[in-house]
Amino acid sequence: MSTPSFPPDQAPEGKSYAVLAGGCFWCTEAIYVEMMGVEKVESGYTGGQIKNPAYREVCTGRTGHAEGVRITFDPELVSYGQLLEVFWRTHDPTTLNRQGADVGTQYRSAIFPQDEEQERVARASMAAAEEAGLWDDPIVTTIEPAAAFYVAEDYHQDYYARNPDQGYCVAVVGPKVKKFKALFADKLKSEQ
Repeated sequence: MSTPSFPPDQAPEGKSYAVLAGGCFWCTEAIYVEMMGVEKVESGYTGGQIKNPAYREVCTGRTGHAEGVRITFDPELVSYGQLLEVFWRTHDPTTLNRQGADVGTQYRSAIFPQDEEQERVARASMAAAEEAGLWDDPIVTTIEPAAAFYVAEDYHQDYYARNPDQGYCVAVVGPKVKKFKALFADKLKSEQ
């Protein structure tokens, strides 16, 4: 069972949340944990109709939930707009309910703004991404209301870091992380 997070918009003091769905949450989590200003990334489920969904239920595509991540970030070090800039460039926002071989509404591209300002920034960011022509096809990402975020089962957390040689990680997650590091070298956490 996943662990519910209520209320969906209450970040720790001095921090903010960003909730994004960019297909498989292993990929999205692996990218954002490397980003400067990001303090924590949790894989989970959001945007659906049932409470406390389990992975096996979400996989059916019948819960309405998307695989997503909740990013805890320091707005003094990284802006919500910068997080979205990475979002547009590290997954394919032009494929409806699909990322590569992962197909279903649970793999949709979606943004879940946590307040009115995030919604404004998300809409402006999407318009800028469209205008920049980052992708050949139109962006189909949805901007959905903030909803309860259910933290996924423990084995999904830090999946790429714990399983770098697993087949999906080698074929799908690793190349996305490599792309992020190449495109956004200036936004990487410094090695301690």
